[in-house]
Amino acid sequence: MSAVLADMPKADISKTTTPASTKAIAPSKGGRPWTFYVLATLFAAYVIALYGPMFCIYILSFQDIRGGLVFPMKGHSLHWFVDLFTQARTGDVKGSFDRSIKLAVIVTVITVVVSFLAGLGFRKRFRGDTFVFYMMIGSLVAPGLVLGLGTGLLFQALGLDASWYTSALGAQLSWTLPFGVLVMFAVMSRFNHVWEEAAYDLGASRWQSIWLVMIPVLAPGLVAVALFGFTLSYDEFARSLQTAGSLNTLPLEIWSMTLNVTSPSLYALGTVTTIVSFVVIGASLGTIVLIQKKRGSQAKG
Repeated sequence: MSAVLADMPKADISKTTTPASTKAIAPSKGGRPWTFYVLATLFAAYVIALYGPMFCIYILSFQDIRGGLVFPMKGHSLHWFVDLFTQARTGDVKGSFDRSIKLAVIVTVITVVVSFLAGLGFRKRFRGDTFVFYMMIGSLVAPGLVLGLGTGLLFQALGLDASWYTSALGAQLSWTLPFGVLVMFAVMSRFNHVWEEAAYDLGASRWQSIWLVMIPVLAPGLVAVALFGFTLSYDEFARSLQTAGSLNTLPLEIWSMTLNVTSPSLYALGTVTTIVSFVVIGASLGTIVLIQKKRGSQAKG
């Protein structure tokens, strides 16, 4: 190798030994290429555009009684949060919040149970399984407003009254079940069937193997399905617009308040709903972390 370099001209040697970094994009003084700062600026602008309006609403909701809908902020208090649940002029906030929580809980339970059963049923191929699968996720293709309108018209044709616990429940399940099934399929594909067979070898029944083996192992995935079901139902507007009947859910109540409420109580309601969503998400993630820690401690033991 040294003989080859000795025979080469100095210009060629300098080209051969030049570091590859000089051929790349010239780094900046800080050691990073200029493209890094361009992408960082674009990402910062994206975050500000996404979360900036939300933080403006949160800040304006903590004004005192002199507060308005725009900046500058006037005082600091919890007046509009108290006003939200005490003054009738702001709408049926308490009732709509109660209905949305109940509906979200019912949707969550049904989504978890049906998704888990679907995961069990699709572990083995059967005649028409492809058709059944596409029928389950087909509602994701239909626009939510159209599907909700069709559900409302169907109840009207059958002579049934639309309400949040009947027609709205069915319309929201058409949205949450496909997501739950897809998540459960992904979780079930990583389940090791050896554990189930070991339970059978130890004398466990079918039900015991499901309750004592499969559910504990798949618990994080079930929590994820529950999180999907609750958040999608709690925030659903399009599929509830024509199916909730005369009693609004919380998203519908917020929408109606935008037409007649001109005080920061509307912002306070948005802050409350966001806090509830973050509490549910945090509780779900905390549950998954606790399950993982418990498994780790059992494995060490």
